Amino acid sequence: MKNNIFTVAKKEIMDNVRNKWILAVTILIIALTLLSSFAGSYWKSFEGTVSGMMATVTFFISIIGLMLGYGSIVGEVERGSMSSLITHPITRLEILLGKLIGNGIVLTFSILIGFGIGGIIVGFNVDDVNVLSFIVFIAASILIGLIFLSLSMLFSSLFKRRSMSMGLSIITWIFSLIIYPLIIGSILFATNADQFQEASRQNINSFIIPDWFYAADMANPTSAYSNLVSINVLDIDIYPSFVNNGSLLLILFLWLAIPLIFSYILFRKRDI
Repeated sequence: MKNNIFTVAKKEIMDNVRNKWILAVTILIIALTLLSSFAGSYWKSFEGTVSGMMATVTFFISIIGLMLGYGSIVGEVERGSMSSLITHPITRLEILLGKLIGNGIVLTFSILIGFGIGGIIVGFNVDDVNVLSFIVFIAASILIGLIFLSLSMLFSSLFKRRSMSMGLSIITWIFSLIIYPLIIGSILFATNADQFQEASRQNINSFIIPDWFYAADMANPTSAYSNLVSINVLDIDIYPSFVNNGSLLLILFLWLAIPLIFSYILFRKRDI
């Protein structure tokens, strides 16, 4: 089983190397890291640098994870190579795990090298760099990238055409980053309009965000990632007690595991 998984993973890695994915993604991450640092802090603040890089992760690392995985299953089916692959002594679970590990290694390698090189350059210009906090930030960034890779593999197992898998991947990205925060933000404002207006008239920050908003917000993987980084890297302490490392990590790992489970169920039943 290990040999089969390793073989599939190696093929995914080599395909991405030939397609220059690793090089392109790594260069993009380095460039965005340096841009985020300079624009966010003018080379002066570690917190400003990380805050700017968080936007890079939520916007770009998430979509890179989706782009790596959306064609992993359905692309092979469309090309006809999947029917040839499953005639060999290999299970569909091994194929799925091999593709996840291969694409996950590509994503992880790109993040490590991109943030690593960018982080070294930033370190020479920013005085208060906390190396341990930066490692935590990189680890959290890898995790959110793997979550979106897992989601895209679910879509790839669900649909019969790559275009449909890509379309739902893009919709998921837009919903997670834009639509869902807008929905819960609008509900918050609509249900507390009087308090918002009173705080605005008095020119004070007296409005207390209710617990339900934090609970709804942390259910979104990108928000859970941002909260995790804010607590552990930026030392922001504005959250209620239930928004903690344990609950945030649980939510993130559920977002990673559940799509993979459903991917296997769909792929196992798929007629190829």
